[in-house]
Amino acid sequence: MPYFDAASAAPLHPVARQALLAALDEGWADPARLYREGRRARLLLDAAREAAAEAVGCRPDELVFTSSGTTAVHAGIAGALSGRRRVGRHLAHSAVEHSSVLHAAAAHEAAGGSCTEVPVDRSGAVDPAAYAAALRADTALACLQSANHEVGTEQPVAEVAALCAGAGVPLLVDAAQSLGWGPVPAGWSLLTASAHKWGGPAGVGLLAVRKGTRFSPQGPGGEREAGRAPGFENLPAIVAAAASLRAVRGEAAAEAVRLRALVDRIRSVVAERVPDVEVVGDPVRRLPHLVTFSCLYVDGETLLHELDRKEFSVSSGSSCTSSTLTPSHVLKAMGVLSEGNVRVSLPRGTAGADVDRFLEVLPGVVAEVRERLGAPVSAPPSPAPAASRVVDALGRRCPIPVIELAKVIGEVTVGATVTVLADDEAARLDIPAWCEMRGQEYVGEEPADRGSAYVVRRLG
Repeated sequence: MPYFDAASAAPLHPVARQALLAALDEGWADPARLYREGRRARLLLDAAREAAAEAVGCRPDELVFTSSGTTAVHAGIAGALSGRRRVGRHLAHSAVEHSSVLHAAAAHEAAGGSCTEVPVDRSGAVDPAAYAAALRADTALACLQSANHEVGTEQPVAEVAALCAGAGVPLLVDAAQSLGWGPVPAGWSLLTASAHKWGGPAGVGLLAVRKGTRFSPQGPGGEREAGRAPGFENLPAIVAAAASLRAVRGEAAAEAVRLRALVDRIRSVVAERVPDVEVVGDPVRRLPHLVTFSCLYVDGETLLHELDRKEFSVSSGSSCTSSTLTPSHVLKAMGVLSEGNVRVSLPRGTAGADVDRFLEVLPGVVAEVRERLGAPVSAPPSPAPAASRVVDALGRRCPIPVIELAKVIGEVTVGATVTVLADDEAARLDIPAWCEMRGQEYVGEEPADRGSAYVVRRLG
């Protein structure tokens, strides 16, 4: 069964498995002890730290191991904000950061701090000038991911880092998705990552803090990991994480070329074979293994279930797969379609034949889901002398509001409007995206007794 969700968790690398088994035998003792078994464990921990630091591009004494990437992000943000509290309590971050950054930002605001969210363009990238405008005299920390976890777009880290340095603001880079493919451009002050993203074991995160960066660890302290990650180190997992990071880096150049070609094929073939689809993310400046596309008139959760029945494991940023039924914050910030969203992230070693079979299966699956939902299958009828229409889609979840809009848009005269009443949060994003894709005018959102009224003008 092809597994195409490496951006969530990559399969355990063979080197990680070998190192984990070996470390279980040799690295079980307390590395803080001075007896023989403790010294042996300490040697393993030091070697792992040196290997990880070399991959990150920092000194070994600047890097600590945490229990997860999320823990690393939370510890990094809290420690940097506390260390620079005399400067101010302002935090800047992009609108498409991982939820771990957004959760930390929300906690900071709840505690009386302030945040500025830097917008992105339709490819998901920040404009360095816009980021510079978000920096203030009281900015204590800036955050920018190296590459987006949902659409793969790489961020201009070097440019933003230079701007932050000029403003005297430390930059925290979440490198979880990119570290296995290569080092992050220089200029960052703090860096975080997670081993299960590159084929290491889950439960190991990295936090690097450059010397000279003001940092004050928060919460109860400890004697281990420079007081920044209290608790007994999971030494076997740490050894496996460092060994696999070195291994995947050695394979990265050749594998990136091969997977990029497969992703380029997915990007082009999906657009050719699936009607009403939007392939999102930067087509060039992106991670080599990841592609995301959204299909009009499709329930994302149903689409993923149907692909799973065809033995393809993929992910989604669609609102329909979220327990909160809210759109992906990444797709929302980009202003692109969220319904029927599919994220394909290829693990190392993916066979071209599996990608070809996926591309053969996908169009039929999308068509079946659309038919089941009653989506329009032909172009709108010829203009009819009908007045403006109101579509009541209250209480109905995506993609039904957009489907109902598509069914009636051809029943009004050119220049007339269709008003969609909807209380599904995804409609706020998907109706404007539909208008962009179908060449209609999105007039705007108006208040309604329930939900909102979305007004669309027919242009042709």
